[in-house]
Amino acid sequence: MDKQRAKSAKSTYSQPSWFLRAIPASVTQRWDRWLKRRLPPQKHITLSHRSIFILPSGFGLFWIGLIVLLYLFGTNYQNNLVIGLSLLLASVLNTCIIYSYKNLAGLSFNAINPPIAYAGDSTPFPIMLTANASNKHTDTTHQQICLQFSHQRHTRLKHMEQQTIATVPFEHPKRGYLNPGRIKVSSHFPLGLCRAWSYVDLDIQHVIFAKPEASDIILTSQVSDNDSQYEHGKLRPGVDDYKGLRAYVPGESLKQVAWKQWAQDKGMLSKEFAEPEGLPVWLNLANTSGKDIEQQLSRLAWQVDKLSQSKQIFGLKLGHTVINQQTGEAHRIACQTAIATYQVYGSINPDFTPSTAQVEAT
Repeated sequence: MDKQRAKSAKSTYSQPSWFLRAIPASVTQRWDRWLKRRLPPQKHITLSHRSIFILPSGFGLFWIGLIVLLYLFGTNYQNNLVIGLSLLLASVLNTCIIYSYKNLAGLSFNAINPPIAYAGDSTPFPIMLTANASNKHTDTTHQQICLQFSHQRHTRLKHMEQQTIATVPFEHPKRGYLNPGRIKVSSHFPLGLCRAWSYVDLDIQHVIFAKPEASDIILTSQVSDNDSQYEHGKLRPGVDDYKGLRAYVPGESLKQVAWKQWAQDKGMLSKEFAEPEGLPVWLNLANTSGKDIEQQLSRLAWQVDKLSQSKQIFGLKLGHTVINQQTGEAHRIACQTAIATYQVYGSINPDFTPSTAQVEAT
C-alpha cells in the first residue's frame, strides 16, 4: 500500500528533463539570483517585454533548419520558387514570434487567499488573471497558457476571459510555512514554432496544517474532581460573553433585543449571552500519545477539530506556547496554526504571522 502511494505521489510531479539535470548547480544558482533581481516577488505582476522570454521550440528548430535547407537549395539551383518558399516560411516564423509575445504581454496576475490545506494533500492556489480586452472587443488575445509551480503538475487555460481564476496545484506539501515559489507561465501559441514563457513570483505565503489523525481526546484541568472532563468547558446561559442571536420570545426583556438588526428589517432578534461552565480544560502535547512528534501533532490537530465541532471551550498547551481557552472558528485556526508551525525553524518567510493566530507565549 505504501509503495503504491509513493508511486502515485511521485507520478504527480513533473520530472525535469535530461537537459536541465545536466546543467551544473552553480549555473542554476546564478540563474536564480538573476531572476530574483530582474523579476522580484510582488503581489501584483503584469507581464511585459522585460519579463517575457522567447526561444524556438523543437518544432521551431526543425522549421529553421528547413528554411536554411530550402534557401541553400534554391540559390544553388537558381530556383526562385524554392527561394520564395523559404522566405515565406521565414515570414511565418517571424509572425509567430510576434504573436507569441502578444499572447503573454499585458497579462496581469494577482494571488487569491488559498483555502485551508493539510499536509500531504493537494493544495490548490487560486490565481486571478486579468487580460487585455477593449470595450468593443471583449475577446482576449491570450490562449493556450500553462501555469505551473516548479516540478508540479501544470494547469492549462485554453481560452481566457477578461478576468479568469486559475487554480495551480501544489502536491504533497509539508506541515508548516509554505512558499510555493515562482509560477512558470508558458505558451506555444499560435503554431508551436516558438515557446514564450515567464516566471511570476506573487510572494505567496500559506500555512499548511498538520494532517489530522483520529485519537482519544484527553482534556486536563488544573485540579481533579469527580465530574466528567466533558462537563468542563461547556457554555451555559449567563451575562459574560456574547454568544449570538436567536429569535425573540414574547415577554423577554427589551434590553436583550438586537435593535440594530431590527432597524435593518431582519425581524425581532434577541442577543444571547453565555459563560463557561466548570473548570477550564486544556489540550496538551505532552499528554498526547504517538510514536513521534509528527504523529502527536496530527492527533492533536484532530482533537482540535473535534472539540471545535462540539463547540467546547478549551485551551492549547504546545511546549512554551499557550493559547487561552476559547471556542469558535478563529480559535480553531489559531490552534491549528500553532500546531502546524511547532518547531518549524526553516520557514521561507519567518516574518509571516497569520492575523487569526492570537498566541500568547509564556
